[in-house]
Amino acid sequence: MTITAPNVLLRGGPVHLAEEDRMRHVAEEQSYLKLLTGNAYEHFRATQETVTHQGTTLRVFDWERRTYVAE
Repeated sequence: MTITAPNVLLRGGPVHLAEEDRMRHVAEEQSYLKLLTGNAYEHFRATQETVTHQGTTLRVFDWERRTYVAE
């Protein structure tokens, strides 16, 4: 399994999303992220913002909404 360095930072949304889970790797062309957290999906959309974290530039994705998994 290849470990890929994070290139995005997830901002906003649920407080239960741990700090280390907020930094992820997504494909460069990806502008939307749907993240499964328990029985719900957290939806994040790319912004034009970037931040620097420990010398690495990360694109910022802002939280948009939550939807629940259908039973």
